[in-house]
Order: sequence, then C-alpha cells, then structure tokens
Amino acid sequence: MADLPTGFWSGWIIVLTCVSLATLVWLIFSVYFAPSANEHPEAEPVWDNDLREGSNAPPLWWFWMLLAALVFSLIYLMLYPGLGSYKGLLNWSHGKRIVESYETYDTSFQEIRADIASKNLAEIQNDLDLMQAAERIFKRECSACHGPDARGQASLFPNLMDIDWQWGSSAEQIEQTIRGGRVANMLAWQSILGDENINQVADYVADMGDSAAADHPGQVIYQQNCVACHGVDGAGNPLLGAPNLADNIWLYGGDIETIKASIAAGRGGVMPAFNKRLDDAQIKLLVAMLAR
Repeated sequence: MADLPTGFWSGWIIVLTCVSLATLVWLIFSVYFAPSANEHPEAEPVWDNDLREGSNAPPLWWFWMLLAALVFSLIYLMLYPGLGSYKGLLNWSHGKRIVESYETYDTSFQEIRADIASKNLAEIQNDLDLMQAAERIFKRECSACHGPDARGQASLFPNLMDIDWQWGSSAEQIEQTIRGGRVANMLAWQSILGDENINQVADYVADMGDSAAADHPGQVIYQQNCVACHGVDGAGNPLLGAPNLADNIWLYGGDIETIKASIAAGRGGVMPAFNKRLDDAQIKLLVAMLAR
C-alpha cells in the first residue's frame, strides 16, 4: 500500500482541506471584521421600550486563537503531507520514519547481537538473562504451534522437550530446521496395500521393539514398503524426516486406529522457515534453549 493517496482520493482530500481553511478564514472575517448591527441602531427592533436586539463582540483572545490555528495549519501543510499526494517540503512519511527507527535500533544493538551470535551454546545456557531472552523469543515466535512449554499440542506439532526429533536433535540440525523450515510428507498407502495389509503392518508397527514383533505377519509387508524411509529396525531417518517407530513417542498418536489412519491416508506437515524473520542472535538463543 502506498504511503500517500493518489488520483481521485488525493484530489478529494485537497478539496476538503482547502474548504476547511476557507471556512476558518470566513469565520474570522465574519466575526471580527464584518459590519456590526450596532452601527445602525435605527434598524434595531425595540421591545418594552428598552430591550434591544444586538450583539456583543467576542473576546479578542478568540481571534488570536483562530488566527494561530490558521497559521499553524498553513505551515504544517507546507512542511508535511496533508494535501493529497503532496509530500511536503520535509518529504516526511510514516513509512520512512519506521525504516529510520529500525535502522537506529539495528545500529544500537548490532554489537550486542553479534556478541550473542558468536558465543558457544554452553556460555548462553549458563547465562540466566540470555536464557530468559530465549524463552521470550520462543513464546513470541513458536508457542502458537508447539505450546508455551514447548511440549507440542493438538497431535500435530511435535514435543520439543523430549529426545526424539524427527529431523535430528543436534544443535546443527535444530538450527537448520529453524532457519530453513521443514516439509514432511508420508505417502498414503490405502490404494497400494489395501485394508488387510494395512491392518497387519499397523499391528506390526505397534509391536515394533517388542519380542512379539519378531515373527509378525506384517513384518514382510513392512520390509517391502517401509524400510526405505523408516529403516529395518524402525529407527527412522532424520535426513528424510522419517520418525522413529520403535520407541513410544508418537506425534499423531500411537493407538492402533491412529496408526492405521496414518498408513492409509498418509501424513503431511510444514514448519515455516525463520531465517528471514529472526536474526543470527535470536536463532542462536533458540538453539541453545532447545538443544539442552
């Protein structure tokens, strides 16, 4: 959106402003400089012999107040935007002022942010003030999805306080996730496997990691269709964003019906990239908070 109106609206604003100023000039002239009715006493009606119609002059300070308002308005309209698309002699605008404020802010805190970005994670984690700053950044930028305590919510957004990370839990992997975002996609297998095979592989996945899964009939189906992403032992692959199926940590739910639904219909999730929203210092603080 442009800072100043153009076309019809610019002209309309100019007309309104000029009419308002002309009305103010007319008001001053009519009150203080127009001929008074008292100059023609013979034209004044009289009631009860001594009651006459007339007018008293308004106080003089009204005149100076109105004149000052008029002068101020004219000076303002010459210096600042007010007459449609005219930018004023000072070329001032809200957008320009905001940009200047951001530049001043960046200059003021540039050295501090650079110092934070250069610290190692242990130094940040041992600094109470910096960790409190990291928590504030998390609550502002991340809590809407992952919850205020970072433990996930709605069976859609993962818990960031456990040890099981879909894309890897090292500091480098967490930073890559925050900077570049993630796009997860599991195929829908309903049309490929059918109901019977989905039931068997879901039952096998639910028992994975237990001795009962060793000779399970769903194991063959799993090895034919699922090992490319989740691995032979179901440990997953952080490079692909394929989660570990052999532990007891589930994003969408670990009951048998939810597992069947995940296999049949597939799953998809997107985490947005924050590399343009957060600077290096803010990302470093978040990594220090989450990689503890």
